Amino acid sequence: MDSQPNPSTSGTGNGLFRIAIGLFLVGLLAIVAIFAVKIFSDTPPGLVLYLFALACPVGFLLAIVYTLRSGRRAR
Repeated sequence: MDSQPNPSTSGTGNGLFRIAIGLFLVGLLAIVAIFAVKIFSDTPPGLVLYLFALACPVGFLLAIVYTLRSGRRAR
């Protein structure tokens, strides 16, 4: 049996993946909140919601970076 850790599940890479998923989910929740405020309220959504919504594409890009880095290590 091989006792060496798998490089694709290293601590740094795993942290990058968790950050990417977290940012994506925060952005997705902000997008849902923007639509909820528009539907259930007469006031427009605040700037803060729009800024939080920008976390969604940032998380997506970090997930792509994680995927490319882990694919390179596996070779």
